[in-house]
Amino acid sequence: MKKGLLRLLALTLTILLFMPAQAEERQDSCRSRVAVVLSGGGAKGMAHIGVLRVIERAGIPVDIITGTSMGALIGGLYSIGYDAATLDSLVKVQDWKTLLSDKVDVSNQSLAERDKQNTYILSRPLSITRKARNAAGGLITGINLSQLFTRLTVGYHDSIDFNNLPIPFACVATNIVDNTEYDFHNGVLSNALRASMAIPGVFTPVRQDSMVLVDGGLRNNYPADIAKRMGADIIIGVSVQSDNRTAAELKSGPDILMQIVDINCKNKFDENWDMTDIPIKVNVKGYSSASFTRAAIDTLIARGEEAAMQHWDELKALKRKLDEEGLIYKPRKTRPVPTSEELFIKIDSVCFDNIVASDRNYIVSKYKLGKGDSISVKRIEEAITTLGVNFLYTGAGYTINKSGNGYILKISAKSKRTSRINLGVRFDTEEMVALQANMSHQIKARIPVILELTGRLGKRMMARLDAQINPLHYGKIGLSYVFRHDDTNIYQRGQRDYNFTYNQHSVNLQLLSFNIRNFSVDMNVKMDFYDFHDMLSGPTSEYETLDNMHFYSYIFRLNYNSEDRWFFTTRGARFNAGYGYYTDNFIGRDDRAGLSIADFMWRMSFPLNSRFVIQPMVSGRLLFGNDIPLIMRNSIGGQLPGMYLEQQVPFAGIGHIEFVDNMLVVGQIMAQQRIMDNNYIIGRLSFGQRGEKLRDLFKLGPMTGCEIAYYYNSMFGPVGASLGYSSRTNEPYFYINLGFQF
Repeated sequence: MKKGLLRLLALTLTILLFMPAQAEERQDSCRSRVAVVLSGGGAKGMAHIGVLRVIERAGIPVDIITGTSMGALIGGLYSIGYDAATLDSLVKVQDWKTLLSDKVDVSNQSLAERDKQNTYILSRPLSITRKARNAAGGLITGINLSQLFTRLTVGYHDSIDFNNLPIPFACVATNIVDNTEYDFHNGVLSNALRASMAIPGVFTPVRQDSMVLVDGGLRNNYPADIAKRMGADIIIGVSVQSDNRTAAELKSGPDILMQIVDINCKNKFDENWDMTDIPIKVNVKGYSSASFTRAAIDTLIARGEEAAMQHWDELKALKRKLDEEGLIYKPRKTRPVPTSEELFIKIDSVCFDNIVASDRNYIVSKYKLGKGDSISVKRIEEAITTLGVNFLYTGAGYTINKSGNGYILKISAKSKRTSRINLGVRFDTEEMVALQANMSHQIKARIPVILELTGRLGKRMMARLDAQINPLHYGKIGLSYVFRHDDTNIYQRGQRDYNFTYNQHSVNLQLLSFNIRNFSVDMNVKMDFYDFHDMLSGPTSEYETLDNMHFYSYIFRLNYNSEDRWFFTTRGARFNAGYGYYTDNFIGRDDRAGLSIADFMWRMSFPLNSRFVIQPMVSGRLLFGNDIPLIMRNSIGGQLPGMYLEQQVPFAGIGHIEFVDNMLVVGQIMAQQRIMDNNYIIGRLSFGQRGEKLRDLFKLGPMTGCEIAYYYNSMFGPVGASLGYSSRTNEPYFYINLGFQF
């Protein structure tokens, strides 16, 4: 009953959103028509929302709205029913760092793809053949912005006349083929918004017919003249352009670049500003086009409201004039902000543009996109993500248009690449510099076949070759070969004990890898060969033997991850568990039972407010069997699981690798405080129990450790340093990390 009611509510919301509102009633021709003109300015354009709030408060109707770049986005959404309060909420909940990049929303990715996204700083699709290449023209394709615009403009996906929107609208782009202004008065609304804010060199341009369209600010950053041509009698204009910097202020490359951009955005500005009846100039000092932090957005909206209130008397005078002309003001119907989970459609038909047949069949089957199916927009977005991430399409997107009792779903892409290359680089005080590169290549076949080659350079070297096929919608079968070379230092109670080097050769047959959103199950058969080279002696090394050895193992792993972020998590949970049975003859080891290894890790984040998070964690590794080889022993230390050895369990205050007993359980409490937007103070407290047998787990006293760290969330990964101390080492440990972990 409850589920049925929820689905009814969701369908009702969908119907309301998909039915374009009829153009709002307009008063007779005797009343003056009021236009609002919004300038471009990147993040500074958030101030437009504050101005619109004051215009609504004054009771002034908006009959026409025009804009450029961010002004086009705010104006376009306002024209189809989003009021100022809704826009305020909308821009504040967006993850602008992801929107203004090509990173895929983690909620639409498999766990393996999330791992890649949080390992590599650069990811680019490419084509092996010259014929398949096409010019992108920008560092960022803008796929995330396009998907957001598509979702927000549901009901307006057809090519339409913008004069028939609830508020007539127009926006500006620049055709860089001949450096001319192109004014959007019709077309697909989301495409117009995307073109108007395509910053040259940053976002790929929008190609339409013979035109290559980029940010309209290059030709007309304040389109009051367009509003006049659309019939405006009175213009309320908003400018968020920065004043020119003085010679003393032009101290850096970014300062000079922004000065050039601002100067080029002043084409036609003076004459258009002169025709404005109520010119509102917002003070944006201290902010730039890239100020998309939550604090900056709050301040800019407030400054827009403050600037508009300085013209309150003029706005009220305009309201009285309109009243005298016969205005009967009616508040606008507010368009709700749709989430992809709330929007459901009934498919009448599905069509594909530039998608090959095998990929098309896979998408239709996996995501159930058949005629008559009722699906959420969330599922469509997951399908688009699969096209981009798994099948290497560029510019993948969708439109939904009304057709009879259902909707026509059109999925399209610009081109299909055959390969993708990823690059990661990092620095820390343990390994110094490390570099990792990954290349994936798709083989054209009825069932998708993916080949991957990964290489790592540093103190720990690695080469890996993977081949995977997807015979099932949610499952994979694969075969991989991995070569590792490790130069490992082992510490004993904080002091370096000995060092050994070895090569590891692994062949892994992945019988099944089953993935659904946050959940994965893996079953593998694996062969490992360890070739030990040298051991530098130390106090306890005389008790160690390093004979070459091999293992045949059977491994089962279960993973669950609903965390909102890979690093600096604020909500969600993560759980990993695994069991492995290790033999040297497929059945046992040295004519005895094989080794059994079980491991687990659980953690959950509890946000106490928007900035402070508590995260408890429990992890452990249990070894069962006789004569455990050195290379498989439990080890603790470091910041993350498997940081230096595959079996390594992190422990606050211990930076190096220390071997411990066969039974190990570690608990941890982490407190994370966000300062401003991307700065974090993190404290960790760890405690552990160990023993040779399970019954001895609590016989020895507990190990404890603590750590305090500062990190900055940069586009290159976490950047920061930590200082820790543990009862096992009895000395402080200092660690610096720059970049993603791998």
